This record gives sequence, C-alpha cells and structure tokens, in this order.
Amino acid sequence: MVTQALLRLRGVQTHIGAYHILHGVELDVPEGEVTVLLGRNGAGKTTTLRSIMGLCPASAGSIHFKQQSIHGMGTAEIARLGIAYVPESMGIFGDLTVQENMLLAARSAAHVRDLDAARLAWIFGQFPALRKFWLFPAGKLSGGQKQMLAIARAIIEPRTLILIDEPSKGLAPSMVRSLIEALAALKAQRTSLLLVEQNFRMASVLGDHVAVMDEGRIVFRGAMADLAADAILQRQLLGLSLGGAR
Repeated sequence: MVTQALLRLRGVQTHIGAYHILHGVELDVPEGEVTVLLGRNGAGKTTTLRSIMGLCPASAGSIHFKQQSIHGMGTAEIARLGIAYVPESMGIFGDLTVQENMLLAARSAAHVRDLDAARLAWIFGQFPALRKFWLFPAGKLSGGQKQMLAIARAIIEPRTLILIDEPSKGLAPSMVRSLIEALAALKAQRTSLLLVEQNFRMASVLGDHVAVMDEGRIVFRGAMADLAADAILQRQLLGLSLGGAR
C-alpha cells in the first residue's frame, strides 16, 4: 500500500538576502510516519523547515499540506492548519514558568483549567520532569528538560505534523534515550514527524523514511532501514564511520 504524502515540496527555492540556500528541493512526508532529513552542516536542512513554516518564504516552487498550497501563507496561518515547529533554539520563554509556557502554546485554552487534562497527563507520563518543575521558570531547566518542554509545547494540542530541528543536540545519552521513547510514543499515535537530526543512531531507530541534503538539494531519498544497513552509502552521503557514529 502506498502511503499518501501529507506534505509535499516541489522545486522549492529559497533565498536569504543575497544567498541562494535551497535549489529546487523535492520532498514528500508520508502521513502517520517519521521522515528524517539528514545532511552535513550548512546543507539546507533548517532552511527547509523554516521554508515550510513560512519563516524563510520560498522564492519559487510549491509546498502543499493535505493537498492545500501553503506557499505564501503566514506562519501563524500555517500553524493553525495543524503543523507545529520545534526550532533548534527550542523557542521557550525562559522567564515564564513551565505551566505558563504550556498555556501559551495551547491556542484553545485561556486558563490552566482549560487544558485537556487527559492529554496533559499523557505528556507528564512522557516527560515527568515537566510535572516536577511545573511552577519553575523554564530558564532554570537543564538543556534536556528545555528540549522536553519545547516538544511538549508542540503537542499540548493534537497536531497533524510536527517539524523538529536537532532535538538531541547537546543532550546527555540518558536524555537522548528518553527523547527517543517520547518521539516513539508520538509515532505510535500516528503523528507525522519531519525530523532534522545529526545523531544517526537516533534517526535510524525512529525513521521510516530518509532524505539526505547536500548544497540545498535532496541527493538521496529512500527507506531509513536501507540506509541504516548500508555503511558504504552512509560514508558516501554523510561521512559516517562504520556503525553510524554521530
């Protein structure tokens, strides 16, 4: 059975000032699965996510979500369609409490009592530290806890597609394991994920599909399991050593 593309990019070109960053990106993100975007630093991965969200508007090409063109839409309008974005910078408010950060992310809730209690309990089950530090300033959390909060903000309300940029960057191995478990739980709920990730082991555990970028283009696409099983191809595309090092 062929899985229908939830998100489709065709010929996407993006300029940032005088710089031409994306050169005709072609990418499909199937519904209910995890697509991993890999590539060396500067390949255009973050710009691809930002172009999808309208933060770096594409100068040419098409971007469709659920068969609807989102090219040219504002970021807030794109988010209302059911796409959440977790940037590498995490995007949390350090001076606000964990509770206040979560409330700001829940568009349908004016007060904490309006939050979906069952969903919040599920999030606490995935990220126990958020319950523990519920009333603490987010800026005082550890790096891993801030990353958990950033992802929790993205899922406080159901989202159809979540874009996550470098979630494991700078995290201790124990936090990476917790993160993998949380993202696997989202995957089990058939939430679609587009994940930019340099940790190849994490990518290979979570990913169903993979696309590799180089110099603003997609140069490889296929099944994640196939790339994970081919050490020679990994070295060619990513410069990885045997065993899929970070």
